[in-house]
Amino acid sequence: MSVNLQKGQKVDLTKGNTGLRRVIVGLGWDEAPPEKIGLFGGRAKREEIDCDAIAFLLDANNRIAARKDVVFFNNLTHESGCVKHQGDNLTGGGGGDDEQILVDLVNLPAQYSRIVLLVSIYKATEKHQHFGMIRNAFIRLVDADANKELCIYNLSENYNGMNAMIFGELYRYDREWKFNAVGQPLNEWPVASLAARYGLDRSVWR
Repeated sequence: MSVNLQKGQKVDLTKGNTGLRRVIVGLGWDEAPPEKIGLFGGRAKREEIDCDAIAFLLDANNRIAARKDVVFFNNLTHESGCVKHQGDNLTGGGGGDDEQILVDLVNLPAQYSRIVLLVSIYKATEKHQHFGMIRNAFIRLVDADANKELCIYNLSENYNGMNAMIFGELYRYDREWKFNAVGQPLNEWPVASLAARYGLDRSVWR
């Protein structure tokens, strides 16, 4: 039975799910109707919002060691083969997962202790877009082999003015995998700026 999580709640994934090897991280969102975000009469035109899922693979010091440890639309598969972005959805919405990231928990190299799962709005500043224009955002974890949803976290706060979001974290603790529902809004873009929060020097992107 899937667990509905609240912000800040943690759940043990592997201890309660014997044989769990791979999880699909499903991330979803819908655009709010124009009238819900203050656009005059709902008639103002705007560009479609392009949200991008990102995974940061962190070492024991909670830092990103190298650019290769950032999995996103320009680096879909980690060199270990254990974290795979399933492809960039340029619009989102429409029900179900908008983007997915597959994680092999069993074979992920031991040097990685945490995977931070984020969503950012592509070119948010120049498009004047933010998460206040997003509704029904969620992150869920699915047992990839049994096709069984393990948990879901629905983000329900007001995120006006924010253009990126830490949805959640997968992390190891006492040789078990756990998930933390984070829901932390950020006002940073592009990916290089987000990665710098975890110690990755911006110069590696040049």
